[in-house]
Amino acid sequence: MAETWKTAITQIKPNEIRLRGYRIDELMGEVSFAQAIYLALRGELPSPQIGRLIDAMLVSSIDHGVTPPSTQSARLTASTGAPLNAAVATGVLSINKHHGGAIQDCMGVLQTVIRRSAETGQSLEQAAPVIVDEFKAAKKRMAGFGHRVHTHDPRTAKLLAMAAELGVAGKGVAAVRALEAAFAASGKPLPVNVDGAIAALLIDLDLPPELANAFFIMARVPGLIAQVHEEQTRQPPMRQIDPRESEYDGPEARALRIA
Repeated sequence: MAETWKTAITQIKPNEIRLRGYRIDELMGEVSFAQAIYLALRGELPSPQIGRLIDAMLVSSIDHGVTPPSTQSARLTASTGAPLNAAVATGVLSINKHHGGAIQDCMGVLQTVIRRSAETGQSLEQAAPVIVDEFKAAKKRMAGFGHRVHTHDPRTAKLLAMAAELGVAGKGVAAVRALEAAFAASGKPLPVNVDGAIAALLIDLDLPPELANAFFIMARVPGLIAQVHEEQTRQPPMRQIDPRESEYDGPEARALRIA
């Protein structure tokens, strides 16, 4: 008899599916998709507050127009006649170090600030400028700060405000704020972008860095599906795609009204 191997994620029996010990049919309608994601990754159900925050993190990165490399790759693949799964997979495979990889890189920087603070007895506000100076001396860009479009990313403000409101903000948020203040004091302000905000929140949620970029991937898949479907249904095949020539013709700006 072959030696068995172990898995602690999902148990399947006739007429019964359990995720981390919970029956999926009992989870359905009772927990949010964001809570179920946390359960799958961490093994325990989060509080409703943490579920709300994770849900907001996923919504924040659902799509960013036609310019990101993942979207361009997915649309170009779709234009060749490739099926939905192949086009979306191409987009996901385009999420790498320089596109979507900033969350994990920023977590590393924030953890360095927190560790330096603990080792030296300095406050986070004292440790952060040293890290900023080190990056500048090495002429390295710090992940999680600055944006090619936004000078003040509205998604960042919302996520960090929610973290404070829900009682989740901790050393991760404090560290990212300290670095932002250090950049401002250095004469070259670089505001926290959405990747930096998510990195800070993942630290405060005690999620491992190796799962960081998974949150970008999970968030972006629905947007990629929408982009691929639009390419397949609105555009001619095998076209040259220049995102600078795109023109938005969707709904006009509208206010959110929750019944």
